[in-house]
Amino acid sequence: MKTPTRRSKRVDEESEPNVATPRVVLRTRKAKCSKTRAVRVKPEYPLAPSTSEMKLMPPEFFQIDSLDLAPRLLGKFLRRDNVVLRITEVEAYRPNDSACHGRFGVTPRTAPVFGPGGHAYVYLCYGLHMMLNIVADKEGVGAAVLIRSCSPVTGLETIQERRGLKTEKPVLLNGPGKVGQALGLSTEWSHHPLYSPGGLELLDGGEDVEKIVVGPRVGIDYALPQHVHALWRFAIADTPWISAPKNTLKPL
Repeated sequence: MKTPTRRSKRVDEESEPNVATPRVVLRTRKAKCSKTRAVRVKPEYPLAPSTSEMKLMPPEFFQIDSLDLAPRLLGKFLRRDNVVLRITEVEAYRPNDSACHGRFGVTPRTAPVFGPGGHAYVYLCYGLHMMLNIVADKEGVGAAVLIRSCSPVTGLETIQERRGLKTEKPVLLNGPGKVGQALGLSTEWSHHPLYSPGGLELLDGGEDVEKIVVGPRVGIDYALPQHVHALWRFAIADTPWISAPKNTLKPL
């Protein structure tokens, strides 16, 4: 759990059709002349099923070790009002982890991370960024998974308005602070159950992610060496919707 601006072995097992699509320029030749035209191309990442087909994840889905939960969150969907995001990158934070907020014990700020798995833990970073974490494991353990990046599924205009950025490129959602802003979150969302209908929800689209890349977590240089180098960052392979640095991510 760290800031979106600073950079940091065990690996266990682990849209709706209005998703942003890149605009590219192709050159075509026609009878002794050339013209340039702009065309739309299909995105390389899969489109989501209809939101009506998405099902809430049950409480027991979350109540496992955060290192097991993290890769299983990839490809799942976050929904708040008309905005649906597909999770593309996460980081696991475990008990006795020198990079986890749980290392401070139970405080007014960290109390949510000691709640039962399946609840949100939202904290303010640098007084600017709302960071969404999903609490893992049983009550009292003190573990969570940070949502680092997502791709847009529905509500693109709302996402752009909240972000103050009129773009369809990955920069829109490739960082934990950007995800929190796109969902319109505040610290008041801490303790919110993601398995209950309404508000902020975690949904299953019915399709598991097959190819995953892993690497060390970002921005935790203050932690112990074994935690700095632990491969507890997970992302969907071959998607542009992930944060920097990308060169530290390797196939699982």
